[in-house]
Amino acid sequence: MSSKKQLYHGAAYYPELWDAKTREEDIRLMKKTGINVVRMGEFAWSTMEPEEDNIDIQFFADMIDQLYHHGIDTIMCTPTPTPPIWLSHGHPERMHVHQDGTTMAHGSRQHVCTNHPYFRKRAAIITEHMARAIGTRPGLVGWQIDNELKAHVGECYCATCQTLWHQWLEERYGTIHKLNEAWGTAIWSQYYQTFQQVPQPGPTPFLHNAALKTMYQFFSMEMLAAFTAEQAEMIRRYSKAPITHNGSFGFKVDNERIFQSLDFASFDTYASIENAGAYIMNCDFWRNVKEGRPVWVMETSPSYNAHLEGYASPHPNGYLKAEAVAAYALGAEAFCYWLWRQQRTGSEQPHGSVISAWGKPTVGYPNVLEVEQVRKDIEPYIVDTVLTPAEVAMTYSDRAKTFLTTEPHRQLNYRSLTSDFHQRLLEMGIHRDLILEGHPLNHYKLLFTPFMPYISEAYMQKAQAFVEQGGIWVVGPLSGGRTSEHTIHTDAALGKNLERLAGVETLYTFPMDPRTTEGEAFGERAALDMWSAVFKTKGGTMKGVIRQGVTPGEAFITEHKVGQGKVVMLGAMPVGENGHRMLKRLIDHYAQEANINHYFNVTPGTIVAPRQGNDYNLWCVVNMDGKGGRLTIPRKGSNPVTGEKVSAGTIRVDPFEHLIIRFEKE
Repeated sequence: MSSKKQLYHGAAYYPELWDAKTREEDIRLMKKTGINVVRMGEFAWSTMEPEEDNIDIQFFADMIDQLYHHGIDTIMCTPTPTPPIWLSHGHPERMHVHQDGTTMAHGSRQHVCTNHPYFRKRAAIITEHMARAIGTRPGLVGWQIDNELKAHVGECYCATCQTLWHQWLEERYGTIHKLNEAWGTAIWSQYYQTFQQVPQPGPTPFLHNAALKTMYQFFSMEMLAAFTAEQAEMIRRYSKAPITHNGSFGFKVDNERIFQSLDFASFDTYASIENAGAYIMNCDFWRNVKEGRPVWVMETSPSYNAHLEGYASPHPNGYLKAEAVAAYALGAEAFCYWLWRQQRTGSEQPHGSVISAWGKPTVGYPNVLEVEQVRKDIEPYIVDTVLTPAEVAMTYSDRAKTFLTTEPHRQLNYRSLTSDFHQRLLEMGIHRDLILEGHPLNHYKLLFTPFMPYISEAYMQKAQAFVEQGGIWVVGPLSGGRTSEHTIHTDAALGKNLERLAGVETLYTFPMDPRTTEGEAFGERAALDMWSAVFKTKGGTMKGVIRQGVTPGEAFITEHKVGQGKVVMLGAMPVGENGHRMLKRLIDHYAQEANINHYFNVTPGTIVAPRQGNDYNLWCVVNMDGKGGRLTIPRKGSNPVTGEKVSAGTIRVDPFEHLIIRFEKE
């Protein structure tokens, strides 16, 4: 990162694809457009090493110097997502193998198994050469490891992974007897006599043991985290520039594990205006992955995303600017596009860019200019303030996603479930964080833990301390019903520790039918759905009762006072319009009870990002849906960008408008 306080406005660039004249023109246009950082190198392994051991990084070293001379910084990527042909040709044993046994071919990306020892050896060699050649150059402000890990493939089922799988199991369990006991392999005669007999969960007549499938996903995630750490360690031998990876919700990784060895978080998102809530969800999550460190939007489209087999619609004019203001206001240090110059070859030729392949502005170019202007306008106020800590948090867990991948019930999708839940907090105007399981809970007042089948002992202890100190913890739905090995508890349906803390006994767990099941809570009646838990209170109180269904009169929402705080159990998912209102009433009830301060009276589609300086507070207001909205201002303030006074009361926010409102501290 630069020592100078600034906001970055950047783009992915592939100088190896263009001649010297085009590169000079690109730099001229970048300066004109306001691009002050580029990311490059992630797909350039064959340029750096066209033949094995024929390595030359000088082109990229010179490119970094040339960009820096013109005031443009660089994020350099390791090129490991695209191993060159000399590494893969004639070596099927090095290739990624799909679950159905299909061996990947060279020609796309992520086609080689990242666990294969020869790949790891060559990845370390090329990374070391890069770090030595460019690690101390003044224009280098950061590194990106690989690119979108596991974006196109899941777990690998090659022979190398089979061997490592058995080693991993032995390290985890120690003896095969302990594995059999933990997994309950006596069922269906699955008992194993040695670790080498434990299969990879490949093709089978019916479903695999839940523990086998879930553990194989954990194994894959651990191996990927080890690869990331290995790359980072190599870079740090020669460079002090901070290291990241461009993550996403959709990839088959454990982000918490991967980022343990990295210095700052960055993410890729291509959310359209119809899914603007998902864009904000990315901002709310990734800024918390490396607490106290910068976060970057590493990729978003300047207009639309596309590839050879499909394309999305262009952003409406004004939306890109709204995205940028929201990102900067919600904690991002950089807002970057994929990509700068349209690719003339390959599989992503139609993808939106800033400049066309023939060197002319694209349909997104005017919007990029708008972003640059707004970056200049708001930069003094963003860099002089910090995002106000949120008092409301929702936990996100890639491990929970793994459990629901193994056991999706009625085709549940963890990303969609969490996105919908987060959307309610967003629409209600609550300033919120989306946090990983290991994130500290110190400054929160209200915590939501939905859709987390396994709640670890470490998380339980942390949540209990949070509650005892005055926090309100809302648990569920679909939380707590599985052990660490993806088996069912035998001491209590949701585990004795959770049920004791919540002051409940779970009477039944079963799939509720929304056509025949209805519950009442917080003044609303709504259909209930999803794999559910029904409670008998044991020290707690009933807050939601089932009025219709197979368990009438029983509780599906309970509340239990613990220390200075409360545990609230949400046993079933209210659905439909009435269910949406019920959940919002539940959230509002406990937000009020927790005395949440940053709870804005704003219409859905418009967000407020509260920030604070030394002696003043700042509201960054952005309309994201293009429909405009209304916001209530509690007291008079001023717009430091325009110099205009802002009166207390309700104001109109125009479509895609952004406002910066300063309040002097009282």
